[in-house]
Amino acid sequence: MNWHSPLWGPTATIAAALVVEVFAAVFFVSDSLLELATDTSKRHALMELPVAIALCIGTWLTVQELRRLLRRSDEQDRALALASGAFVQVIERQFDGWKLTPSEREVAWLSLKGVDPAVMAELRGSATGTVRAQLARVYGKSGVTSRAQFASVFVDELLGRLPDPTQGKDDR
Repeated sequence: MNWHSPLWGPTATIAAALVVEVFAAVFFVSDSLLELATDTSKRHALMELPVAIALCIGTWLTVQELRRLLRRSDEQDRALALASGAFVQVIERQFDGWKLTPSEREVAWLSLKGVDPAVMAELRGSATGTVRAQLARVYGKSGVTSRAQFASVFVDELLGRLPDPTQGKDDR
C-alpha cells in the first residue's frame, strides 16, 4: 500500500492509528477489570489499570486533536478558495481597466499561466503571429514589455497585500 497516496493521506493515517489505540485501550481496560474481578492478589491489575486509564485519556485527547486539525484544515481550504477567487477578481478588474478585448483576455490568461505563444495559437486555432500581436497589445496596454513583467504586475499586487517582512528591521 502506498502510504503517501491521496487515498491514504495524513488524516487516514491518524485515523488508522486511532483505531489501533482505541482497540488497545479497550483491551487493557477490560483485561484490568477482569483481573480485578478474578485475581486474588490484584497487585498486577492495580498497576495495569492506571496505565489503561491513561491510554483512554490519551485516546480521547487524540480524538480532540484530530477534530481540531480537521476543522483547521477546512478553514484553511476555505481561506485558500477565497484568496484564489479574490486573486481572479483582481486580475479581471485589471483586465477591465486596461480595456482588453475578449481575445486579448484569453491570451493574457494563457500568458499568466505560462503557455508558449505557439501553443496559444494552436489552442485558439489562430496563427502564432496573431497571438504575438495580441500579446504585444496586452503588454502595451499594461505598460510592460515582456511576459515576466506582465506576470510581475499581478505578483506585485498579491505581495502588496501581504505584510512587508523588512518592516521594523533596523538598517545596519
